[in-house]
Amino acid sequence: MLEKVKSLIEEPLSKENIEVVSVTFEDIDGAKNLVIVIDTKPYVDLNTCVKATHIINPILDEADLISESYILNVCSKGEDE
Repeated sequence: MLEKVKSLIEEPLSKENIEVVSVTFEDIDGAKNLVIVIDTKPYVDLNTCVKATHIINPILDEADLISESYILNVCSKGEDE
């Protein structure tokens, strides 16, 4: 399922010069989170995360790959990754 999510979002994000670094499904503080880590040059800021979220949300809604409730978490890879 994670590879399918990644394959669906990579091309639309790349058109905005946003790279998908990883896609994971994690339990964070008791809630299911679909964590999508992104990168772009020169850096990822809040506006980039918001833009990516607006691109990703309708794609995931249409594909309906995840049957359980989850939180979409789009974030930067950080300096140490």
